Amino acid sequence: QKQVAHAPQELNSPRAGASPSKPRNPDEILRDFHAAHPAAAFSASFGGGAALACVGPSSSATATYQRMFCGLDHIYCVFLGRLDNLSGLIRQYGLCGRSTNEAMLVIEAYRTLRDRGPYPADQVVKDLAGAFAFVVFDSRSGAVFAALGAADAGGAPVPLYWGVAADGSAVISDDRDLVKRGCGKSYAPFPAGCMFHSDGGLKSFEHPMNRLKAMPRVDSEGAMCGATFKVDTFTKINSMPRVGSAANWA
Repeated sequence: QKQVAHAPQELNSPRAGASPSKPRNPDEILRDFHAAHPAAAFSASFGGGAALACVGPSSSATATYQRMFCGLDHIYCVFLGRLDNLSGLIRQYGLCGRSTNEAMLVIEAYRTLRDRGPYPADQVVKDLAGAFAFVVFDSRSGAVFAALGAADAGGAPVPLYWGVAADGSAVISDDRDLVKRGCGKSYAPFPAGCMFHSDGGLKSFEHPMNRLKAMPRVDSEGAMCGATFKVDTFTKINSMPRVGSAANWA
């Protein structure tokens, strides 16, 4: 919901109300997800105004890339794709000897950033090599952290879309049709090489010193849709270097 993750204003289509495909409420979108995968879908709803849903390994939807759902210490992660440098990251985060997959690694990286990270968030996400997308929800702090890796030459990129539901909630999914039905005209592809945090908003982890500009989208009917976001190579963010582990990494 909006109090958890406020989606960028540019995602809201100016024609959302006039469109025949009107946005739906989050509970309706979640029901659509379960209806699309009746035998393999599962979800978890949280009192703070958030829900995570995933398709199990028995579904044909998992054939393109692996999907993982993990939880640890009230932090939950849905991970799609792969990390090519997983073994190196396991050593880097001191997880040797544990059974660790990509989703658990992302949770550990998030905990490091939240609690004691000496590095900016963009550098930590940039260290993840491969074709991946993830959404992390911290149920204790009520924070959402999502990212989509840049397209690599080793295979097809992981698709990720986001939009705005009828009540203003943010919707993030790899299922384009689900987001399109649930958000009407107020949806767009999630920008590759970017990350989104509840407090810090959307920024590029590949080019953290450059601003993102919103580009208007037009659908096949010529109607204005939610904007896409691209790195503006002509503008840079003037900021002081991060000092101390207590600084706000978001």
